[in-house]
Amino acid sequence: MYTDRFLKDKRGVRLEPAERAALEAAISDIKTFPPRKTVVFAGETMNFSMLLIDGLMSRYIDDRRGFRQLVAVHVPGDFMDLHGFPLKQLDHDVATLTASTVAMVPHRALEQLIEAEPPLARKLWFATLIDAAIHRAWLFRLGRLDATGRVAHFICEMNARLVAADCSDGQSFALGLTQVDLAEICGLTTVHVNRVVRILREEGLCRIQAGRVEILDLKRLTARAQFDPYYLYNAHP
Repeated sequence: MYTDRFLKDKRGVRLEPAERAALEAAISDIKTFPPRKTVVFAGETMNFSMLLIDGLMSRYIDDRRGFRQLVAVHVPGDFMDLHGFPLKQLDHDVATLTASTVAMVPHRALEQLIEAEPPLARKLWFATLIDAAIHRAWLFRLGRLDATGRVAHFICEMNARLVAADCSDGQSFALGLTQVDLAEICGLTTVHVNRVVRILREEGLCRIQAGRVEILDLKRLTARAQFDPYYLYNAHP
């Protein structure tokens, strides 16, 4: 099923089989996009929401000079733009980071689901609240952590989110991001990110290489990141 990773058992809230079947039936199309492709532009009228099936995608904002700030990274099982359902447009762009497969759910179908299945409506709301919690954690990371802490925090967060989606074993996972991406996520320069990646490796915390992350010491990495997974509301942090 295309929705298997959405609100899995490892999340604090899960879908019942009938709810998952109803959501599955609401999917109108499956689309595959290449890496580095913008699929929704800010201000466009939206009549669908997207559930990420496979790959990594981002939400981002460009400044007037064209420099990008990543404001969210999405993993398989994420509904990337449920907030576009009531708003009907986004204030940011949505793009792939890696090759990605997406399930398209028309807003008309979402409206019918919400009317017919109030418990499912609350669970969709839960998913948007998790997005908001992640945004708050990103603000904390950028505002209070040093460069090494920022990268370490992001790695810890991605590991926890990918574990919940059955895409990480808790020790290693694919992360098809460049150092430029990490810089735009963590508010650093690429030179600084390169230095931080080396520090994390030399301190025996984690290794980031060739599109993969290997966590060498999760306890120490978590401490260095000041990472508390509570905000992700996973059933098994």
